[in-house]
Amino acid sequence: MYTGSIVILYQCKGRMKKVVLVTGANSGIGLALCERLLSQDAQLQLCLACRNMQRAEAARQALLVSHPQAQVTLLHLDVGNMRSVLRAAEEFKQKYNRLDYLYLNAGIMPNPRVDHKAFYKGLFSSNVVRMFATGEGLLTQEDKVTPNGLQEVFATNLFGHFLLVRELESLLCQMDHNSLVTWTSSSNAQRSAFSLDDIQHQKGREPYSSSKYASDLLSLALNRHYNNRGLYSSVICPGLVMTNLTYGILPSFFWTLIMPIMWLIRIFTNTFTLSPYNGAEALFWLFMQKPESLDPMAKYHSLTSGLGNNYTQPHKMDIDENVSEALYVKLLKLEDTVRKKLRDEDIDIKAKN
Repeated sequence: MYTGSIVILYQCKGRMKKVVLVTGANSGIGLALCERLLSQDAQLQLCLACRNMQRAEAARQALLVSHPQAQVTLLHLDVGNMRSVLRAAEEFKQKYNRLDYLYLNAGIMPNPRVDHKAFYKGLFSSNVVRMFATGEGLLTQEDKVTPNGLQEVFATNLFGHFLLVRELESLLCQMDHNSLVTWTSSSNAQRSAFSLDDIQHQKGREPYSSSKYASDLLSLALNRHYNNRGLYSSVICPGLVMTNLTYGILPSFFWTLIMPIMWLIRIFTNTFTLSPYNGAEALFWLFMQKPESLDPMAKYHSLTSGLGNNYTQPHKMDIDENVSEALYVKLLKLEDTVRKKLRDEDIDIKAKN
């Protein structure tokens, strides 16, 4: 899902080459975004940050087929493993001296389970479009604890990315240009699934929804603390996209049966983007904007009309500034705890050796 690269920055037609890092770039929306970015700016320095390096190399080769002159590099990153995050960030800083766009796209929804009663009830109701678009009240997941002692969904979808931003501060916060951090959120980001008393969602059954709502809150906090240093943060929703994550929710035969219905529904709703290319619309649109012009309270939605035309539209997020700040403080404290634990582990290993 992620990857690294060697980048030599130089003047190109009076401007510096842009450096772009994308997590979760080996398939789905992440790979579609990379293809669109290279089609827009073949001169940019693109780094794919991925967990599976074999798939990352396959993605890199696919991009080079359509863009033979592109500079695409790989960085090994498992964003759910904090030691991997620290190693990857250090490697990135050794090879780059700036970072213009950081797309935090990697995410997981482990062992999704569907409330079949709610599903069939919703399928034949007036709420069918919202049910498919948000998954609200429909999906639960089985979470687990990582070797770092964190809940896996929280670690992968939120905290690992937060730590990555913190580690890359020196490249993101520079006086000569503004940078943009973009979170791939979801319409499934529900306030009801998140609690400040349980930010890792240890006691709930909707860790994915909780982690995505937390990313909305965190983006607002990052703007509050970093805008004066040239770093801006934004949030997007890709709409309903058919990716590996989506296909894992229900058996494959069911998707085969229901896809014609979904294409039909798309005539009446713009949130059914369906393809990764369409789902990456808002991510790509943000690349074309000035970071300082974006609304920190907005989530930018990828939308597709019934005729297949893609466009981006901002929707005000259901978030509170005080809750956003409280989450940010909790994450800083957790960061200190995790760093100390990793240092202690290193000391124990050295002592044993």
